[in-house]
Amino acid sequence: MNRVVASLASGLIATGIVLWPSLPVVTLESAGAAYAQAQTQKAKAKAKAKTKAKQTETKAAPKVATKGPPKRTPYTADDAVAATVPGFPGARVWGDTAEGFQKMLPPTNGPWLAMSGGGADGAFAAGLLNGWTQSGKRPEFSVVTGVSIGALLAPYAFLGSKFDEELRQAIVSVTGADIFEDRPTPESFLDTWPLRRLLEKRVTPELIADVAAEHRKGRRLLVVTTNVDTGRRVVWDMGAIAQKGDEAAIKLFRDVLLASSAIPGFFTPVMIDVEANGKKFQEMHIDGSVTTPFFVGPEALLEPGSKLRLPATELYIVLNGRLAPDFYPPERNTVQILSRLISVVLRNGLQAEAMLFAANAARLGVPMYTAQVADSFNHPAYGLFDEKYMNALYEHGLERGRNGSAFEAIGQSSPELRTGNP
Repeated sequence: MNRVVASLASGLIATGIVLWPSLPVVTLESAGAAYAQAQTQKAKAKAKAKTKAKQTETKAAPKVATKGPPKRTPYTADDAVAATVPGFPGARVWGDTAEGFQKMLPPTNGPWLAMSGGGADGAFAAGLLNGWTQSGKRPEFSVVTGVSIGALLAPYAFLGSKFDEELRQAIVSVTGADIFEDRPTPESFLDTWPLRRLLEKRVTPELIADVAAEHRKGRRLLVVTTNVDTGRRVVWDMGAIAQKGDEAAIKLFRDVLLASSAIPGFFTPVMIDVEANGKKFQEMHIDGSVTTPFFVGPEALLEPGSKLRLPATELYIVLNGRLAPDFYPPERNTVQILSRLISVVLRNGLQAEAMLFAANAARLGVPMYTAQVADSFNHPAYGLFDEKYMNALYEHGLERGRNGSAFEAIGQSSPELRTGNP
């Protein structure tokens, strides 16, 4: 697969969102079905309430006008290129350039960990990491990168085994009600104020201080968002943000995590205050999975003849999900059709990116390993963020991390990436 094909795959990914679980009952299509069902129930309840109101001849309360978000401050493409976050000039770079990538690199080589998006399937990564700790073979990563659900788990993975219990709780105790409210906003189908509140509880000043301390040792924690205005990938150095340690740093740290998991259309985008050329304005950021399913480096890293090198002794990539196609006929409504198509695009994009790195592993000279949910895992789930499903998937990852069966080496021969083919 050449770079042209990979660029096409990246373009297709830009039309999608985070890869949701691949079982028919837990794919993103479930979100569409749940959303459509909720809207039907609301419509019935509204009709019933209206009939009752007429029967009792009670007057309806006056309608309150719903205000939309404020109009955005205009800015130019040149402003976008020059924009920085006030107080954090070196906290981020464009994730599609070699220059930006080099600025984010650690001072020494070491093992890297990259975690993909995957919604509820992030329970697999959480279990794998904790099982890896129990095996006694989990390395201290010099770099940890996260996209979407991988971004939400990345701080715990970065800080190591002392945060294993927090990592477990971050997954197995979460329900849909902790993530979103089934209420549309002017910018999304669902309101994600519960996720923002959850991040306020879990991203504590103590966690920020620990990230800053590891950053000072030369380690790097990187999170990816998508800048909607430019259509480009942005890589955030979370340790550089954490080093400041004040309220502004804590807020930005939380906002970046929230933005990386902001499923476009479904979840509310995150606005980030920036300044450039004497102007103050806001950028719109959404799910990092829109521009990359997982992040290791810019496209230039894989171009033939490139002098850019990956300063890693090993690279471990956790694919939160399975790459096998699934069967799911959507109902004839916009939400379900959109959800289905997005899920298909993202699954194919994740597969293409993984195969691209597998094909280039030998040339890059870095041992690479991938882990994904086993084909044998078939625990049913009922709706998004089903607790029983996530607990079962956590245990699946835990066992495979503990017994050493989670990762498979790639790049020595043809890629061993399961796609559901016989």
